[in-house]
This record gives sequence, C-alpha cells and structure tokens, in this order.
Amino acid sequence: MNSNQLKEIATQVRRDILRMVHQCQSGHPGASLGCADFFVALYFWKLKHDPQFSMKGNGEDLFFLSNGHISPVWYSVLARAGYFDVSELATFRKLDSRLQGHPTTHEGLPGVRIASGSLGQGISVAIGAALGKKLDQDPQKVIVLTGDGELQEGQNWEAAMFAAHHKVDNLIAFVDYNGQQIDGPTKEVMDNGDLAAKFTAFGWEVLSAEGNDMDQLCEDINAAFEASGKGKPVVVLLHTEMGFGVDFMVGTHKWHGIAPNDEQLEKALAQLPSTLQDY
Repeated sequence: MNSNQLKEIATQVRRDILRMVHQCQSGHPGASLGCADFFVALYFWKLKHDPQFSMKGNGEDLFFLSNGHISPVWYSVLARAGYFDVSELATFRKLDSRLQGHPTTHEGLPGVRIASGSLGQGISVAIGAALGKKLDQDPQKVIVLTGDGELQEGQNWEAAMFAAHHKVDNLIAFVDYNGQQIDGPTKEVMDNGDLAAKFTAFGWEVLSAEGNDMDQLCEDINAAFEASGKGKPVVVLLHTEMGFGVDFMVGTHKWHGIAPNDEQLEKALAQLPSTLQDY
C-alpha cells in the first residue's frame, strides 16, 4: 500500500477506537489513538503475516502487544486486515465477547497469541518466541510493543539483559514513548531517565521513530528491520502523542482510560473524516 492508503486506514482505525470505547463507556482511547499509525504500518505495509491464523506462525513475523490495555487499536487493525469480521468490533468489552478489554487467548481470537495487559511481561514472551524461531531456523522477526510507563516494571530490564546476553537479534522491541501514563506524565510518576542510554548500556541497538508521521514511520520501521540480525536485539523509541488525531485528547494523560460522551464522540469523529465504512 502507498502512504495515502495507509493514512486513510489509520484515520478509520481512529474512528473505530473512539466508537468502540464510547459504546461500552470503558477502555483506553489515548494511547490507542497515538499508536494507530504504527499498527497500520506494521500490518498493512511491513509484517509478513497471514490472517488465516496459526498460533505458532511458522514463516511469519510475530507481533506481541505487551501494553494490552490499548487493545482497541489492535482489534481494529486485526479486523481491517482480515483476521475477523469488522462487525465484531461492536462487541468490544461486552459479556462473552472475544474482544475483551485486555487481549486474551481462551476466546480464540485470531491474531492474539498471549493474554496481555499484566504489564511488564511482553518483552520476556517475545524473547521466548524469538528463540523458538532460531531453533526452527525460521528467518522471520518477532516484534513487541511496550509502553514507556510500563518500563517502570523491573521484569523488562531482566528481559533486556537476557536478550542481549543471548544475542536475540531477531527481536525488535518498540516502546510507545508518549511520556504519559494513567496517573500523569511519566517524568512525574517515576522518571525512566535516559531510555536510549539505558538500553545501550544493556547491550541493545537503539533507534528512534516518528510514530505519528506515516511517511517517516515507514522509513523508521524499515531501518529497524535492517538493523536486526546483527548480533543485538533492537529497540525503537517510538515517539507518539497520546490522543493523536483529536485536538481535545492529544498530549494529555487524562484520556488514558476515559471514554468520550456523546457530544465528545461527535466532535472527535468530525475531525476524522474517512471514505471507508464504519463497522
């Protein structure tokens, strides 16, 4: 797909996110909106993946979502990419739905390989999957997305040390580097310090990406793939704005986990015109 097509899908994904969270008055729109471009670039442009889903994913790039509370953006992209019918987005967070608030596996939702949202575990899981691909001599990559606030969890740094020591160089970790978490700016809640310096000290190859500029983002994702396979795990600091695309939501932690009311939904959707169909 070309850049304009990717941007159009990202706009529709943002509409999906807002409508999903609004209809159940529950969920996490802020970082979901911020990461829409990233998910669209992955699934519609870069990843080698198959909507005819298999859990092991032989010969495919595998994606793991560690910060599982941003499930709305992942569900929308999976549906739009053909993993399940787009109409199922209307069941988000409802009883007996496969689209739970945090992704789970026992409902058998195509595209989801681990339950996530218990923060801090995704890099560890991705390392296991990446080592499995090495054992199988599968050349494809393993991608994981984590949040910057999530990096306050100590398990991430144990995993970072392990990955570098064992040269897990088919692993690419993206950090949603929006500077916000549920209680406020990360620098005020518990400052992560210089993440680039920390990951470098732990033995990773460190890159950065512009998460809300589709053209630049595709170049940056491509650079991350090219940097992998050279003896080090790769981490990409993905610079995004929480709430991106909606002027009254952007750049603040206040929309981390708050659903818009009817008036706010109407105002937000007006800022996101799309030629694609709502579910």
